[in-house]
Amino acid sequence: MLAAASALRSGDELAGLAAASATRRVAARWVLADLPLKAFLNEAIVPYESDEVTRLIIDSHDAAAFAPIAHLTVGGFRDWLLSEAADEAALAAIARGVTPEMAAAVSKLMRVQDLIAVAKKIRVVTAFRSTIGLTGRLSTRLQPNHPADDPRGIAAAVLDGLLHGVGDAVIGVNPATDSVPAATTLIRMLDELRERYAIPTQTCVLTHVTNALTIMERGAPVDLVFQSVAGSEAANAGFGIDLAVLREAHAAAQALGRGTVGQNAMYFETGQGSALSANAHHGVDQQTMEARAYAVARAFDPLLANTVVGFIGPEYLYDGKQIIRAGLEDHFCGKLLGLPMGCDVCYTNHAEADQDDMDSLMTLLTVAGCSFLICVPGSDDVMLSYQSLSNHDALYLRSIMGLRPAPEFEAWLEQAGIAAPDGTLRALADGASPFVRQLAETIS
Repeated sequence: MLAAASALRSGDELAGLAAASATRRVAARWVLADLPLKAFLNEAIVPYESDEVTRLIIDSHDAAAFAPIAHLTVGGFRDWLLSEAADEAALAAIARGVTPEMAAAVSKLMRVQDLIAVAKKIRVVTAFRSTIGLTGRLSTRLQPNHPADDPRGIAAAVLDGLLHGVGDAVIGVNPATDSVPAATTLIRMLDELRERYAIPTQTCVLTHVTNALTIMERGAPVDLVFQSVAGSEAANAGFGIDLAVLREAHAAAQALGRGTVGQNAMYFETGQGSALSANAHHGVDQQTMEARAYAVARAFDPLLANTVVGFIGPEYLYDGKQIIRAGLEDHFCGKLLGLPMGCDVCYTNHAEADQDDMDSLMTLLTVAGCSFLICVPGSDDVMLSYQSLSNHDALYLRSIMGLRPAPEFEAWLEQAGIAAPDGTLRALADGASPFVRQLAETIS
């Protein structure tokens, strides 16, 4: 029923789960709307006995938080979410009582405007050296990847991002190799740069969690521990992880105590189709499996979580229309469950999508109150070979929406002479501060 009620997805078609017709899809949604929310606590879609993600969802369910909505059906839950009664405080109060399956189910009954309207009301605030998710703010991950992990090339991309006011959520590098020595070199370089100029942000090299544990044991300055996660035990095993290793890494990162305004020290990425690509979806549609990944992330109080919505490819999200809908569903479900939800607004070059589709999605997500977006120089990731957002896109979004970066980072931009008091960026060649020129000369 959940699969048949889903918006059309190439991944669900690939898995043989999609509704055979629009008529069948509407019929499934009709039945789903009358299903009591309590049914998701009584019938596990992935067996409790054989899946630790299911056990996490059921065992950590907050019955007191669920009580205000326990009498509702899925359709009634949608109506309540859209009502004035579901304000910021009420939505925060029920977050730990909502299971991923409940969130996925109600999202299947919602139009795009519904997904935006409800997500906009939800506020999830996290902090490390900068505070993410405050009202009136749009944060960004600066992604300065390099195909050979060359520190000079990465540093140049960092400079480009900083001069565009990007990087308040994290300066995060995807390493080209999964080598511990290479990741350690990049971690030390990024931390030295951050410390030298007292930049109030956090850095992260997105290496495997087991590498991060080794790097922390060797005394390197790790801010955030990163890991891709999925919605089933088997899919996570495909990533080489389980809940135990995530708990170990979370405890190690917390013990370092490197945050200044908070200690949210984990960073998770997800994406629709990951469980199916690992043949670990248990016959469940990809959007519901994606929502289950958010339960894994939620268990570790991360600073950041984001869907890489179009990255896995057209086998799972075929075109711009599917990518846009999926991105808004993911953002809604993540925030409803209490995650500081961001998005990599992206697509691969063999998908039926283009930058116009990404313009639409990034604008819709910003209206919906997305916590942060990922930016790469020129929208083109030269290491991962996919299309994302550019640093200029962040400027556009902040300008038309009247939004600012994280307050700590905004103050630094002004102090450094990168931004004027009104938030306007100052060009390097137009009266730039001595600090900006020194930063450019140091990196070059």
